[in-house]
Amino acid sequence: MSEAIAIPTWQQLLDQLESGQLRAAYQDENGDWHANTDVKKGILSVFPAGEMVSFDADYPGSVDKHNLPPRRFTVADGVRQVPGGCAVRRGAYVASGVVIMPPAYINIGAYVDSGTMVDSHVLVGSCAQIGKNVHLSAAVQIGGVLEPVGQAPVIVEDDAFIGAGCVLVEGVIVKKGAVLAPGVFLSASVPVYDMVNERQLDKGEPIPENAVVVPGSRPASNEWGRQMGLTIQCPIIIKYRDESSDASLVLEEALR
Repeated sequence: MSEAIAIPTWQQLLDQLESGQLRAAYQDENGDWHANTDVKKGILSVFPAGEMVSFDADYPGSVDKHNLPPRRFTVADGVRQVPGGCAVRRGAYVASGVVIMPPAYINIGAYVDSGTMVDSHVLVGSCAQIGKNVHLSAAVQIGGVLEPVGQAPVIVEDDAFIGAGCVLVEGVIVKKGAVLAPGVFLSASVPVYDMVNERQLDKGEPIPENAVVVPGSRPASNEWGRQMGLTIQCPIIIKYRDESSDASLVLEEALR
């Protein structure tokens, strides 16, 4: 179920998303995440309400819906958007203390909390939820989920470290303090193996708190594949950091 909200107009919806009053996903008392279907339906209603216009004066060669211009920040916002090709779309929340390095893009409905670094070539997709003090390293791709409206978007909780070139799609959840090594691919259909606890995570199960995840592989499932020595990519949890350990140092040790 979604939180009960009242959204009289799409203009108010976009304003409330940008202020953080509304979010496309919410966390319940048990810490589980859910899609806020009313908000996602509201976001979808913005597109047919818009008319195609040119933004050539400010963004040469750009054409989009008139109601979805890129956001503008002031010093008072406390957001450091470094010049050189970044864009934050209308309807995205970016908290004070966020740093955005060029080129990077944050789409409608996304939520990026304070102290987070959005590095070069990072995409934060529509409705993705990024917590406090998260590091999204260069070329990280956070997939967006607008439809179906009942599907929760990608969630990255506080203090997580997402290494360069990681791809997170299909509503995966990375819990607080987790560390993903460069090149980890997470999706709903790719199994994750926990070597520490000697188990395979259930489908849809979040990456646990403080888990350190590296790219790995597993043998192909059929006989011919095994004969050919084929392997299939899979993420592997190789250790867990403690609350006080530095994410980058833990990652360096794990990759040695």
